[in-house]
Amino acid sequence: MTVTRDIKKSWKAATKLVHAGQTRSQFKETSETIYMTSGYVYESAEEAEAAFDNSQPRFVYSRFGNPTVAMFEQRMATIEGAEAARATSSGMAAVFAALACQVKAGDRVVASDALFGSCQFILAEILPKWGIETVFVDGRDLDQWKTALAKPTKAVFLETPSNPSLRLVDLKAVCDLAHQAGANVVVDNVFATPLLQQPLQLGADVVVYSATKHIDGQGRCLGGVILGSEKFINETLQPFIRHTGPSLSPINAWTLLKGLETLDLRVSKQCESALKIATALQGHNKLQAVLYPGLKDFPQYALAQKQMSGGGTMLSLSVAGGKPAAFKFLNALELVLISNNLGDSKSLATHPMTTTHQRLTAEQRAVQGIGDGLIRLSVGLEDAGDLTEDVLNALKAV
Repeated sequence: MTVTRDIKKSWKAATKLVHAGQTRSQFKETSETIYMTSGYVYESAEEAEAAFDNSQPRFVYSRFGNPTVAMFEQRMATIEGAEAARATSSGMAAVFAALACQVKAGDRVVASDALFGSCQFILAEILPKWGIETVFVDGRDLDQWKTALAKPTKAVFLETPSNPSLRLVDLKAVCDLAHQAGANVVVDNVFATPLLQQPLQLGADVVVYSATKHIDGQGRCLGGVILGSEKFINETLQPFIRHTGPSLSPINAWTLLKGLETLDLRVSKQCESALKIATALQGHNKLQAVLYPGLKDFPQYALAQKQMSGGGTMLSLSVAGGKPAAFKFLNALELVLISNNLGDSKSLATHPMTTTHQRLTAEQRAVQGIGDGLIRLSVGLEDAGDLTEDVLNALKAV
């Protein structure tokens, strides 16, 4: 026998991140249980039949669903304000499943052009091979969205803020245009986290996360999650996941549940430090630009204030002198680590041109605002003063 704890709607996000989705066994354990099993036993052949024809809903195979994974899904749905959620083995599995489950040959997809490299590959390389048209627009330009969405469209995909140039998309305006074109809007909300931006409340239909990032936030495991309406999750997405198998491991789900318990504390601290670092770097003679949505001189500051409750944990620095200068900067860092991950408790820096966005052409990188000297900095939990000193010292090597 298991009992799921009731969650009050009045409870704040920090409380829901600790308690939502908790399902206790007959042993009344404090921490979530890890159900490391591939299959489940039936009391009779009739019970097995009822499980498979869905007349008696229950767990039948951990590729389809698992009690520990279900706890993670419920907690994510609660904090996101979604009706339902399905977890996946990675963030990219979430992005791919969220799109692939709803499109077919002859359909049309419109996407913002500022995307993570693997997301761009799915839209520009994989979907067109299936006979699906993909149209890219400058996500900041509503006129381009209007033109692209003047024709019937099946799905819209976007990141806001984008990786790594931190470009924003006006979610409410684009969602309104997309719905007029008949499209479902899929938003990759990984940079903002569910704490700083709620796309579903602004009109989006589906939200995806790489749970590997802030949700775990400690470099321990991979995971992803897709959130939306019960109808979309159960009728459109679930059959795709059930038969293609991008399932999340129970041990990873348990790790992500533990990560959610401290998400509010970590993201609040990281945002506070990111703003301090960005402010300290403004006007530095070795930098051509400091991009951070929480700075008043950020090009889309007004939009950031309207749809985000904080500037985020990420900032981008454009180092004067291109790739050679960027490499000198990275190699001079002592505290900040060179890594292509983000959202971690440790501060991490990477050079997108040669790592996450290496496969893009120079023209494609230019469109996305990824210059040769651009550095993406993921701010961790270290002392903000120590981090600022490390970055300033590294700039002396440029």
